[in-house]
Amino acid sequence: MQTATGVAKAESPLDPVRISHSLPPFPAVALKALNIIAGTEVSLRQLCDVISVDAAFSAEILRISNSPLIAFSTPVISVLQASILLGFRRLRNVAITVGLRSYLNGSTSPVLRASWRHSLACAIVAEKIARPSCVERDFAYTAGIMHDIGRVALASLLPQPYVRVLELARSQPQSVLRIERDLCGIDHCAAGFALVTAWKLPEQFADITLHHHDPFPSDTNAIPVLQRSCRIADALGFAAVPHGSPHAYQQILAECNEDLQKALPEDPAVLASEIDSQIAVIESA
Repeated sequence: MQTATGVAKAESPLDPVRISHSLPPFPAVALKALNIIAGTEVSLRQLCDVISVDAAFSAEILRISNSPLIAFSTPVISVLQASILLGFRRLRNVAITVGLRSYLNGSTSPVLRASWRHSLACAIVAEKIARPSCVERDFAYTAGIMHDIGRVALASLLPQPYVRVLELARSQPQSVLRIERDLCGIDHCAAGFALVTAWKLPEQFADITLHHHDPFPSDTNAIPVLQRSCRIADALGFAAVPHGSPHAYQQILAECNEDLQKALPEDPAVLASEIDSQIAVIESA
């Protein structure tokens, strides 16, 4: 069957049930942190205890806590010490970031690497512009990390078809969801919704994953913040779907109100370098 993309429709398209059963569960520590973000948990000690019983996760938290990204003046030698020095909110964000990194399991796939870098860039930008947009900074950061989890699912379960998705989307980036449905049977927004629903994450994350490509204003204030963050990440070279005509950074900045403009550097190279540095620290083994 030929589709609007001019290629045959996937013979075995994915569906939400298959997606949720075919991928491993998200790391327990990260799920705990995500539920804390939504206000269903309140104890720093609870999160600290969950991290401490996972040796690999604890090692990652300590590595990042001792990295230039955090730059404490004293060596951090325990998760409890890290939790005290980082504070509740920052530890939460680090745990979620490490969770997504470990979920990718060291993949060398260019598609997954681009998705990871785009998500992290979006998270960093979203955190910067959250406050002047009247959105809670931690939720904005987490929305950036999690919004494209459906793309990770599609690229993991259908690697070859998804490479073709990217090839077609380079020349028609606004049609990426339709191309995904043609070649994969489902788009990454619906795939992300299926995952966060299967993982029993709070409703806020289902809304973010399902609606972050919606063309109209959303009732969820975080979505416009995320959409602007995605445009900025793309303009700085952190696009999940590379294409030839990203919005110029200065153009995006000009569309923002004065408070948003003050939250971002005028020089795109400054922000791009900051994002690159943070990604490098998180990626280093």
